[in-house]
Order: sequence, then C-alpha cells, then structure tokens
Amino acid sequence: MARQLLRVFPTAEFEDDDAPTQAGVRIRLGELLPLVAMAQRMHFVWLQDFLDDEVRVTPDLYEVLKAFRSCRPSA
Repeated sequence: MARQLLRVFPTAEFEDDDAPTQAGVRIRLGELLPLVAMAQRMHFVWLQDFLDDEVRVTPDLYEVLKAFRSCRPSA
C-alpha cells in the first residue's frame, strides 16, 4: 500500500485575487444606503445580525458624520 504524504503550502500560493476577502467587498454608498434604509423601515430581522459589524469609510466622510452627529437636533 502506497503511503500518502500530507504537503503543506503557504496560503498565498492558493489565494484567488478575484475572490472578495472578509472585509474587502466594495460598494458605493449610494447603492448601500437605500438598501439598508429599506431593510430598517420594513423591520427585516436579518439587518440585526449585522448591527455590530464595522464598516470602513473615507476620512472625509467620517469627519462629516462626526460633525453631523454633534450638531443635529436631539429627539
């Protein structure tokens, strides 16, 4: 009986450059916001699964959002 050997390769050799990484999917904010707003308005439960996820924004958008949060009227 032939003995089979297990060979270990570095992961970089098998990575697919076209496959999205865990946090590497890009979407325009103009496409994302209407979908998220509709899901929230219609109380889709799946949206709650992602509330603790982080998103990456550009530094200028972050500054605008910080300013907006500090100056918008409270409820």
